[in-house]
Amino acid sequence: MGTLKIQNMSFRYDGMTDELFADVNLAIDESWKLGLIGRNGRGKTTLLNILRGQLDYHGSIETNLTFNYFPAEVSNPNETTEQVLLAITQTDVSELWKIQIEMDQLGLSDAILSQPFNQLSPGEQTKALLAASFSQPAQFGLIDEPTNHLDAAGREVVANYLKQKTGSIVISHDRAFLNAIIDHVISIDRTQLQLFAGNYDTWQAAFDQKNQSEAQLKSKIEREVKTLKQSAEQTKSWATQAEKGKNKSAHQNQQVNLDKGFISHKASKVMKKAQNTLKRTEAGIEQKQQLLKNVETPQVLTLNYHPLSKTVVTVQDLQVIRGERQLLNSALNFELKPGERLVLQGLNGSGKSTILHALQGETFLISGGTVHWAHQVKISYVSQTFDNLSGSLQEYADQYHLELSDLLNMLRKLGFERQTFQVDLSQMSMGQQRKLAIARSLCEPANVYLWDEPLNYLDVITRQEIETLITESQPTMIVVDHDTTFTEAIGTKYLSI
Repeated sequence: MGTLKIQNMSFRYDGMTDELFADVNLAIDESWKLGLIGRNGRGKTTLLNILRGQLDYHGSIETNLTFNYFPAEVSNPNETTEQVLLAITQTDVSELWKIQIEMDQLGLSDAILSQPFNQLSPGEQTKALLAASFSQPAQFGLIDEPTNHLDAAGREVVANYLKQKTGSIVISHDRAFLNAIIDHVISIDRTQLQLFAGNYDTWQAAFDQKNQSEAQLKSKIEREVKTLKQSAEQTKSWATQAEKGKNKSAHQNQQVNLDKGFISHKASKVMKKAQNTLKRTEAGIEQKQQLLKNVETPQVLTLNYHPLSKTVVTVQDLQVIRGERQLLNSALNFELKPGERLVLQGLNGSGKSTILHALQGETFLISGGTVHWAHQVKISYVSQTFDNLSGSLQEYADQYHLELSDLLNMLRKLGFERQTFQVDLSQMSMGQQRKLAIARSLCEPANVYLWDEPLNYLDVITRQEIETLITESQPTMIVVDHDTTFTEAIGTKYLSI
């Protein structure tokens, strides 16, 4: 039976002041299907890279498993898909049939093998790389975000596919997807890993209970710190009085021509006792404050929403095109009132993103119909692409006419570490760039939000926080997203494209 045993493992990247992982201990069985959950930037992909032997660490990792990482690196995407997949699996054409068997299970046609890999849709690329990964027998999968760029139908196909496979560790932020495929959870909690038996819902129940307990613990520690600080101030005052007494005693003794080195014994003892008490109190404060650092405090997000008192947009007989191709099977008709949230649903490539661009006035995409917005409506738009972000956060804030302090505060609520504030936007991870776009949208004043796949690359905890914000604030929105848990929670009306 294959096993993976991690003992006292610690890791930090060069330049980091704190460890990403500290004295981690974990034991895994090869038959388990594990979901790896944690905030963006907490080290999920890093952990997989450590297991693959890509990074040096302290401690020990013992295993008799052979790891298979997804997504494999594609060195030449201009080659045919067949050449790319054979290169990844390090096999020749005589074993192509093994890949084709996996492709069949994922609903991929053999026709894609002759097409250049970079001309496949993102969903097709994902499925092709999965087929290559699982064509290799007796390997333990390390699967990093297989649901990105997949529509709801594609996610269901991949979920059914992974259910049939042996053990693996899967990073995914789609809660319904995780519930369907896993039987254990590894949760990254600050610098530690915790193991839970069960699916995502099992972990969620434990996470909610932990948050409640930690909120109570935080309140208790803060009260104790306040008491200790008051005690420290009293002790400092006591020590000051003792010092004055010592100096006064010394001065009086000099006045009566006694030994100049003589100091009141009583005053000296009082001062020494006060100093020792102060040291213990300050050490207690430091210990309590250190405990506070290990408490995960749920953040309450806000948005700069300004509701209108009238219909926000009316769309009549809208038809959209991409190039010369008509996208919609039938004309689009809908009305959006204040507080309504319209979810656009459809397969990849059906035209959902094109509709959002057309609604914002890109008239060259409209082949028929009308779009009528309320007078002087303010739209906050989140694109599904990252538009080659670069530069500083200050420059980004200036571009969108935001106060930098407001943007930084929102990023902190979304789980950004302060050291990331100095990083060039181009060097941020996909998850960090996505959070930046969301933070910007939440900060800018708006009457309506148009969000195109806003949850891509976002961790499950952040998804929950955004979901809570929307359900409590009830903003007007048009949303495209393939996380059905999210869209079912926030949507008030649905339109299939």
